[in-house]
Amino acid sequence: MLPRFVGRLSLADAVTAANAALGFVAVVVATQDPELAARLILLAGIADGLDGVVARYSGGSAVGPYLDSLADVASFSVAPAVLVYATVTANAAIAFDAVTLGDALTLALPALFVAMGVIRLGMYTAYDTADEYTEGVPTTLAATILAAAVLCGVTKGAYLLVGTAAFAYLMVSTIRYPDLLARDALLMGVVHALAVLFPYAYGRTFPWAILTLALAYLLAGPWFYWRGGRVLSKWYGNA
Repeated sequence: MLPRFVGRLSLADAVTAANAALGFVAVVVATQDPELAARLILLAGIADGLDGVVARYSGGSAVGPYLDSLADVASFSVAPAVLVYATVTANAAIAFDAVTLGDALTLALPALFVAMGVIRLGMYTAYDTADEYTEGVPTTLAATILAAAVLCGVTKGAYLLVGTAAFAYLMVSTIRYPDLLARDALLMGVVHALAVLFPYAYGRTFPWAILTLALAYLLAGPWFYWRGGRVLSKWYGNA
């Protein structure tokens, strides 16, 4: 008897499933090699962009949007949260027999990041897939920034935990982010690939490049983004 999905899933769905698998592997290796885990999260980001390209050229399936959000839970919610926890604890030993406020935050903030990421992805699937924008910081963007920061050598716990806490709110905020143009998504994908393949080349140039591009979109994307020769202005709330 063949599995139920035979004949129902597309090639794009296979890429999406690979994205989820990369997220699992990133979680497994995070405690042993956080920088490898960061590279795997960035690789999952490439798969996340590639499945859309494949779907446009070879067709998608009815379950594609749901699979995409489920895969993103693994790769861009759970994996970056574990990466932050593993990186912080690797640089500051935690003794759970005498838990301090810092220890509690080290565990609680990544857990909150996962919870808000799941909520954000559910809201996206329900309300945003047909629009040219999405409300709240995309989980892919949040995960990319956290992973790129670790790959750049940013391991100070305070920085990572503050960033994690900020993203936990921003992912469920009403800030509107326009979809990337194809040319910009391609640029991001190329830099992603270079950061994954050559993370230490030229003084970690490629991780710093992806971090810079991602931060630029995080800060400027909602307000100024070129599309078809004009600037899109985005704003808070429903204004």
